Amino acid sequence: MIDAQTKTVWAAFDAAADRWSDRPFLNVLPETADVYGIDAGEITYSAARDEVHRLSAALETAGIGTGHRVMMLLENRPAFFLWVLALNRLGAAAVPVNPDLRAAELSYMIGHAEPVLAVAIESRCEELRTAADDAGVQMAVIAPREGIPAPRPDSRIALRDGPAEAALLYTSGTTGKPKGCVLTNTYFLEAGRWYATAGGLCTLTDSGERMLTPLPIFHMNALAYSFMAMIAVGGCLTALDRFHPRTWWNSVRASRATCLHYLGVMPSMLMGADPSDDDRHHDVRFGFGAGVDPKLHEAFEERFGFPLVEAWAMTETGAGAVICANDVPRRVGESCLGKPGSELEMRIIDEAGADTGGEPGELLVRHSGADPRHGFFAEYFRNPEATAEAWEDGWFHTGDIVRQEADGSVFFVDRKKNVIRRSGENIAAVEVESALMRHPQVVSVAVAAVPDAVRGDEVFALIVPRVGGDASLAEDITRWCLTQLAYYKAPGFIAFVDGLPLTATQKIQRAVLKDMAAELVGAAYDLRHLKKRTAA
Repeated sequence: MIDAQTKTVWAAFDAAADRWSDRPFLNVLPETADVYGIDAGEITYSAARDEVHRLSAALETAGIGTGHRVMMLLENRPAFFLWVLALNRLGAAAVPVNPDLRAAELSYMIGHAEPVLAVAIESRCEELRTAADDAGVQMAVIAPREGIPAPRPDSRIALRDGPAEAALLYTSGTTGKPKGCVLTNTYFLEAGRWYATAGGLCTLTDSGERMLTPLPIFHMNALAYSFMAMIAVGGCLTALDRFHPRTWWNSVRASRATCLHYLGVMPSMLMGADPSDDDRHHDVRFGFGAGVDPKLHEAFEERFGFPLVEAWAMTETGAGAVICANDVPRRVGESCLGKPGSELEMRIIDEAGADTGGEPGELLVRHSGADPRHGFFAEYFRNPEATAEAWEDGWFHTGDIVRQEADGSVFFVDRKKNVIRRSGENIAAVEVESALMRHPQVVSVAVAAVPDAVRGDEVFALIVPRVGGDASLAEDITRWCLTQLAYYKAPGFIAFVDGLPLTATQKIQRAVLKDMAAELVGAAYDLRHLKKRTAA
């Protein structure tokens, strides 16, 4: 358990390394090692601390410390965690980078965060240098084992009052540009404390837990919850490069996982495989995640022998507001998020801001006690208006539509915000629309979510073409979009129309668009086969 007096992520890890020095801290499976060209095997707490000391000494010698930000594009390599710890030890902040981002997206992120250094896999270094030049930011870019140059003069950010910034994490919103969430040391420490004390079906002990995650480290799930939970209980974290359905259960057994994290797409894929005598041949006590298909929930648990514990949180809420179905009895197969604990206050409101009285409405949350923002993100960087809007009237407005029954159980219904949720990635429709409008054959465009049996949502684009649209143009537009945006943001379906559903003030009628997308998706051009990580 992380001591209440602990103030930084580094201090929490250092205390864990004192207590469990010879225990494994990070584990790399051979399949992940082969993908990345790194060594397989376990890294003990003691060895990890030695490497963090080496990295932090090199950073400090170069002049990097409090008030500096460092970008990290290291995919799911274990080095990611070690660099985070090294930066935290010096009071610097990490800026995790989604490796699927393209040049324009990287330039925006660099220009907004103004990091002094980027640490990246060698194949991406030149791209980051170009993006920094395009952003007009003087930022050195190095591979992990290269020398660290001195930061540019006057490069320290203004320090905030309160807990120090540990990371600047970018999350999609509805404005078309990702928002930078300032995450403090308290944010990370509370995530570890919450998980270590959650109890019920998610009980963690300090006797040697082993967690497996295929989720990206540049998201809060793996970076805050998985990472900090293992530090809190002296456990070992195995991070895969990504989810591999065909070898998943081999990874589960090889990692000796006692718990694992999932997204809704994963159970759907795993249930598609033929039953095996080895389906229950593992050490997993529970899976922790969100979005499991209600129709598959009970069948999955029966087949594989452990509960999938659904939970709700956001990058912005961290552990300040978590709803988790970790207690029994449970409402399996009903999209039930569980019941809020005593540390959470919540409201469900209608469009007028009044409590719904049991009907579906927008979820508002805050931490109970003297500080309603305890455990939450600190702010949207350089966007005080968005921060104030999110915290209107002293409640954090989640943009998620839920309902609550008389016994306190909360059920997820839909998303109020115009965000497409595809395989765990948040995609702002406005951002995709902005990119598509730059294609020379697109006159106007509107983007919406349509259901996908495997990925949850898929991107649907309704396009008014300059000249008549056909399958060839649809493919050309998608291939072009893949050069502009991360692959998952490109349209998976395109329908060509003569006009868009607009209001009198020429704004897209989002509700009408959603209905049109549902009606047209069957006749639309299906481009999903083009959406691959290797797309160029």
